[in-house]
Parts: sequence; C-alpha cells; structure tokens
Amino acid sequence: MKPIPYEDTLIVPSSAIDQLNHVNNVTYLQWIQDIAQKHWETKTPKTIREKVGWVVLDHFIEYKKPSFEGEKLSLKTWIEDYGNFKSQRCVEIKNTNTNALIVRAKTTWCLIDLKRQKPTRITPEITQPYFE
Repeated sequence: MKPIPYEDTLIVPSSAIDQLNHVNNVTYLQWIQDIAQKHWETKTPKTIREKVGWVVLDHFIEYKKPSFEGEKLSLKTWIEDYGNFKSQRCVEIKNTNTNALIVRAKTTWCLIDLKRQKPTRITPEITQPYFE
C-alpha cells in the first residue's frame, strides 16, 4: 500500500521567531503536531475520532536549514508504517520558493481508546483512508 500524503502551507509569523531571528525549534515541533492533527481530522470520520485518539511516544527531528519571518512553508505528512497499536508518521517542511528542505521529522504515535485511556488496536477502518 502506498501512503496518501496530506499537505498544507503557512506563512511564518513573527511569533515563531526566536532571539537568533529564525523559527524556534519548539515551533517546528508544534507545526509537526498541528499537521498530523489536521490530517487526522480531514481523513478520519468523526464517529471514529470520538472513540480513539493518538498520543506521541517519540519524535525524531532533523533541522536542515533555518526559516524566517514571512517565508511561505509547505508542510507535508504521511503515514509511513503502522502495527497493532503504533504508527510512524513522517513530516517534511520545505520553503515553497526554494524547495529547500527545512525540517524532516518522524513521530511514533500510539492509538488509544479515549474512554479507557489505554492503547487500542489499529483497525483497517482507521488505516484505509491513508493508503491507496
């Protein structure tokens, strides 16, 4: 099965800039989580989202180049792999003008039953919208 990527863009706001005059690393982490959330909300029916959700087990982030206020960035995410309870999601953030890779990330997520707050099995109805 081939992953179906999800993409969005943003303009770097002044609030994202740190004392070195580029985007703060913590901001990238927030954007990584935000794009994952948007993908989940766009592709997964509300009936499923009301029963299960995701918690982060780990993040691996590579910061390749800085980005600056006013730049337009493309955020692309996809599910790389999944097992019984865990999923590996990738994110790439690029400068839309230069196509330069700014950030590459991989996050391990665990699916949980929202009521019980315990891990729950990833079923085909959950994965189907993310692969072709």
